[in-house]
Amino acid sequence: MIVYEATQQQFLYDTDNDDIEDVILARYSAKTGKTVGPSELASWKGSLGYMAKALRAPGIPANSGVAIELHLPQSSKRIDFTLTGHGPAGEKNVVLVELKQWSSSKQSHKDAIVVTALGKGMNETVHPSYQAWSYASLLEGFNEAVYAQGITLRPCAYLHNYARDGVIDSSHYQPYIDKAPLFLKGKDELVKLRSFIQQYIHSGDDKAVLYELANGRIRPSKALADALSGLLKGNPEFVLIDDQKEVYEAALAAIQGASADQPRVLIIEGGPGTGKTVLALNLLVKLTAKGLVGKYVSKNAAPRRVYETKLIGTLTRTKFSHMFTGSGSFIDVEPNLFDALVVDEAHRLNEKSGLYGNLGENQIKELIGSSKCTVFFIDEAQRVTLADIGSKAKIRQYAQAKGAVIEEYSLASQFRCSGSDGYLAWLDNALQIRQTANDHLNPESYEFQIFDDPQALHDAIKARNSANKARVVAGYCWPWLSKKDAYADDIVIGDYRRQWNLSQDGSLWIVAPQSVEQVGCIHTCQGLEVDYIGVIIGPDLIVRNGRVVTDPGQRDRFDKSIKGYKKLSKMNPELAQRETEAIIKNTYRTLMTRGMKGCYLYCTDPETAAYFQQAIGTSEPVQGSSSVM
Repeated sequence: MIVYEATQQQFLYDTDNDDIEDVILARYSAKTGKTVGPSELASWKGSLGYMAKALRAPGIPANSGVAIELHLPQSSKRIDFTLTGHGPAGEKNVVLVELKQWSSSKQSHKDAIVVTALGKGMNETVHPSYQAWSYASLLEGFNEAVYAQGITLRPCAYLHNYARDGVIDSSHYQPYIDKAPLFLKGKDELVKLRSFIQQYIHSGDDKAVLYELANGRIRPSKALADALSGLLKGNPEFVLIDDQKEVYEAALAAIQGASADQPRVLIIEGGPGTGKTVLALNLLVKLTAKGLVGKYVSKNAAPRRVYETKLIGTLTRTKFSHMFTGSGSFIDVEPNLFDALVVDEAHRLNEKSGLYGNLGENQIKELIGSSKCTVFFIDEAQRVTLADIGSKAKIRQYAQAKGAVIEEYSLASQFRCSGSDGYLAWLDNALQIRQTANDHLNPESYEFQIFDDPQALHDAIKARNSANKARVVAGYCWPWLSKKDAYADDIVIGDYRRQWNLSQDGSLWIVAPQSVEQVGCIHTCQGLEVDYIGVIIGPDLIVRNGRVVTDPGQRDRFDKSIKGYKKLSKMNPELAQRETEAIIKNTYRTLMTRGMKGCYLYCTDPETAAYFQQAIGTSEPVQGSSSVM
């Protein structure tokens, strides 16, 4: 869909003779039945006036095509400004312009991320050059007119209010500026933008190229499919084993058999380490190879960023990034737009979306509505915040409302925790999540050590980190002071002083080379794994007289996982106690099952440490730790 389309001549006429923002709004409302807020109207008014200045130049053909708010496939995103025409040899060219009204920003250490004034304050967002380039990459990978009919895309970004300052145009962002040139405030910059346009638009197309682009069939290109398939081949981390393969084939058959008239919903249940994410990624790659349109979806950013990185093989953002998306991206997506959505960590889905939790109706409903086949991977025992509403019952409810065929499968084979179902059963029993027969840990099943000093635990984890696969994590019982003060210590226990997961690593903390020095939280490790995990149990979980007791008041006050529990306590104290107890226990269960080969434990409360020590069948500490190996 294109909100506004015209020739260059018509666009300049509309700009000169009307309030261009009102023209755009009228067309937007006519096509969507919706309106936009004052900020977007102001953006149209300010930025489109500058684009009109850029197009008022000799050599830019009057009959070149102009599109404003060109809709991107598979998303609710729109390209701000598009110009189409022919190059010097008659080739089909499209110039994509990402427009921003920014006037300042701060550099982030994260790849392609800047900090600028957005919404109610300073927030992180992608660099405009990255944004323009990623939009072009999406079209190159999924718009058949682009990859089959020889259309070449030329992305750029224009920040007409932003004076060059060495921040937005710093060398940190140069790889993306090289892909999508950045034009800033000033006459010289305007001349450069005109020159960029004139380089590719030598003659007009009377909107012909624009129509080809807008009406191109949406399906993945063979080049994209081959590239993704090649990334899996020979990578043992993505090989499917036993019931993973069985469920994969069943899911693939369901996806291929689904349609708008006969939608399908799959629920695939599996505990920690049963291969849910590996299966999900294999499905994404295979459906792309078959020419189907789909995405990998997770509420938590860490799994999608880490597995995207593992799949692609680099820590920087890639042209495949748009295939990995958050669960709040489907509010305004048209029904059955996707052939399949592969939803990992479905237990983490929220009801509402958006930065302030005020958008949409229900993420489960929106995901099912957006796809012919929606595949949910779920483990209800890993619900770790009060906002998590993902459940098999809710998925069935919305699937039935759509009239979808529901298929349910289970992954039983355990590949984490040394393949030990016994460890998981012992842990559930020890945390008093459910009673099992495993009241003592089998010393041959899994390496488990209890430390009486947090520094000793951390040193042991560092000693296990030769392959960058050992990390220390903790319950969120300490304030994140280092987020604002880079030199502040966060987790302070006697002489032990460490910082929370580094903010510059973001969702990639668990694979960042230096992150073994920090302490991670549930949000940077859930859905992921290492060889050895060190877990610090804080005062939110203690043991008294053999009973596991939870105390949400011991969580840091900025911990959003139990946000709203005080209000709930006033309304329904029993429910609040039951819900927060489940959240805290599930959090530690999740933290203590991140290790493939071993888990090292430190408890801030001595009685709690003694309880776990007794539960592993030994009461004799060995050089500051007690162990089962």
